[in-house]
Amino acid sequence: MSSLRHKYIGDKAFYKHVLYMVIPMILQNLVTNFVSMVDNIMVGQLGTAPMSGVSIVNQFVFVANITVFGAVSGASIYGTQYFGKGDHEGQKFTFRFRLIAVLIIIGIFAVVFVELQEPLIRLFLSKDDSIEMIESTLGFGRDYMGIIVLSLFPFGIGQAYASTIRESGETNIPMVAAFSAVGVNLLLDYGLIFGKLGMPEMGVKGAAIATVIAKLIEAAVMIIWTHTHLKRMPSAAGLYRGFYIPREVIGNIIKTGTPLLLNEFLWSFGMAVVAQCYSARGIDVVAARNIANTLTNLFNVIFIQMGGCIGILVGMELGSGDLKRAKDVDNKMIVFSLALTIIIAMAMVPVGYAFPMMYKTEPVVRSLATYYILISALAMPMWSFTNAVYFTLRSGGKTLLTFIFDMGLTWTVMIPTAWFLCYKTNMDIHLVIVLVMFTEMIKVIIGFFMVKSNLWLNDLVGDER
Repeated sequence: MSSLRHKYIGDKAFYKHVLYMVIPMILQNLVTNFVSMVDNIMVGQLGTAPMSGVSIVNQFVFVANITVFGAVSGASIYGTQYFGKGDHEGQKFTFRFRLIAVLIIIGIFAVVFVELQEPLIRLFLSKDDSIEMIESTLGFGRDYMGIIVLSLFPFGIGQAYASTIRESGETNIPMVAAFSAVGVNLLLDYGLIFGKLGMPEMGVKGAAIATVIAKLIEAAVMIIWTHTHLKRMPSAAGLYRGFYIPREVIGNIIKTGTPLLLNEFLWSFGMAVVAQCYSARGIDVVAARNIANTLTNLFNVIFIQMGGCIGILVGMELGSGDLKRAKDVDNKMIVFSLALTIIIAMAMVPVGYAFPMMYKTEPVVRSLATYYILISALAMPMWSFTNAVYFTLRSGGKTLLTFIFDMGLTWTVMIPTAWFLCYKTNMDIHLVIVLVMFTEMIKVIIGFFMVKSNLWLNDLVGDER
């Protein structure tokens, strides 16, 4: 028992260090998701069609945002280890790579969203719904997408800065940036959606405008701070004096990061495909999932950011060459993440009964949303573990394993299950939700053996430069 305690439970100094790193990350994302939740609730007061139209478009925005995350993550693996090694020049090269990559990716998504907005939205509209509901939802979706696409650019650039700032140990700054945008976002949401505070009543367009302005403010705060605090961010010194990146650094990042980029794109796209399968059961299911995901996204922040912290702390240990310490940190972080998630999941249950009542929609939608929230609470420990596995594999540069583990199981298990149950059976949607969600258990089992194998223990930059 004593050996197990020593292996999986750290001392006070360990948890103090972890909390110092992760609390700002959690607070930043809690604020971001809280604002998104309030925004969603406000749009929900407009009715089922506006709420569903915005929800459908946000599926595509989600794919773009997660792909950006994948683009910066490949470079961040090296950036974290360069920082752990004290090589700020190497970290600068990864910073430049991130900026170039996100601009290319966002540009591609922006063109696709503008040119194909109607056919994309129609993919989520069931022929079983009334013509009036279909056309109304489509119209609101088009209105929202035409504006929200502009938010992709500040978001992408902001992520390039945020990931570099975090890997440098300055996790407070992205949190401050998010806080800076909160008040403006909420104020503009209220004013522009409902026509309050002397602002025009713009409905879903107002919600999109508020988001764009908030993303601009958030990115601006991080950019300004970075370039006015070069002693704390030496990797940003001379960042824009040309865009030279050594060929070997580009090659390493592309080699390691491409599977990660493809993974993030295909995983997020896979989640959109699952959502599309659910939409075959009608607009009520789309609306219910939107309500449920709005709340679960808020509670999921804890384990998601714990995973990000695993990537940073374990990556630093790997970069310093201390593989034994990296394994020890990883064991304790995974257990800590699971313990926190169980507590959070229990707290989400009572909230799940009250939250759907805040939406101006039909009783059947509220009832299904509550059910979805309760099943999500049961699934949260599984998601926490597989998220921790994902960041463990990623920290050591094992992005091909990450790709197989994350994206592979999504497309070979979850999506076929959702498609078959939604399109080829008349199974009750409540049972469909359970079966699709708990395909995650397969990832839990495989992930356990992947972490235990120690294949991820890898110092990527030890022999460079």
